[in-house]
Amino acid sequence: MLTNLHSKKGVQLVLGLFTGIIFGFLLQKGGVTEYDIILKQLLLRDFTVLKIMLTAVVTGMIGVYFLKGLGLAKLHPKAGSVGMNVIGGLLFGVGFATLGLCPGTAMGAVGSGYMDALFGGMLGMVVGAGIFAAIYPKISKTILQKGYFGDITFPELLKLNPWILVIIFSALIILILYLLEKAGL
Repeated sequence: MLTNLHSKKGVQLVLGLFTGIIFGFLLQKGGVTEYDIILKQLLLRDFTVLKIMLTAVVTGMIGVYFLKGLGLAKLHPKAGSVGMNVIGGLLFGVGFATLGLCPGTAMGAVGSGYMDALFGGMLGMVVGAGIFAAIYPKISKTILQKGYFGDITFPELLKLNPWILVIIFSALIILILYLLEKAGL
């Protein structure tokens, strides 16, 4: 069923637009498109953002492996390396620290009418993507390949049934969410 979507690019675009709108709406309703909420998260005073992210991780992890188990979806992990993660993390971190929004919350903030997200966020993402595209040929075979680990998943790396890790990680995340709520964070 879902594997048929690979050949239907128009359906993929409409589905992507629809889920993106829902995602942005939910980010806005969760309050994470507001600069003050992000700032409080970075100052470790409000853990709304972390709670939303951890909830999404559990939901996504269970959903992906459930669909995979039913044969309705296939995993296509992107190959990675330490260099890619470090460079990506630094670029993300600088943008996040500068604007106070990540790409997803920036798009939600644009939808909520925040002009700083439109000009600072969107313009910053476009300029940053352009600069990265310009330097990519120079760094793709050097820095980005340092510590290359391929397209392996944690279950493959640890040689475990994926559901064992899904259950362990879900239990740990749910425990963290419970402790955050109990602490009033």
